Amino acid sequence: MGRVVTAGVAGRAQRPLRFLVAGAANTMFGLGIYPLLLWSSDALHHHYLLALGIAQAVSLCFAFATYKLGVFRSRGNLAREFGAFSGFYLFNYAANWAALPLLVEIAGLPPAIAQLGFTALLIIGSWFWHNHVTFRQTGGRA
Repeated sequence: MGRVVTAGVAGRAQRPLRFLVAGAANTMFGLGIYPLLLWSSDALHHHYLLALGIAQAVSLCFAFATYKLGVFRSRGNLAREFGAFSGFYLFNYAANWAALPLLVEIAGLPPAIAQLGFTALLIIGSWFWHNHVTFRQTGGRA
């Protein structure tokens, strides 16, 4: 019994590192899927916004799978977790669209610096949201 508890504690202690590795993998996947879609099809090349929508949907599903299976190793309700996961990112997409003009036009930050700062906050917020809301542990799970 003690060994199972110790393994569970060790697994939780490694979550931040797994989160960063998964984030890097998700970023690389997300950066690669859009140009791949554009280059793979003349139709998607001409309809680049459709390609963007497909890329974002596929990237969201990929990220959900990496966090659920690889980081948090959750056995929770798939629909509830996916709803919380995608809701977090939809909220952040909207917040990003609102914050970026304020940071650039009013605060006078260069767009790339403003976006980097927003992304840093997103990474920190993502860790806490997914750890405490999306993939929260219930009952006796490790």
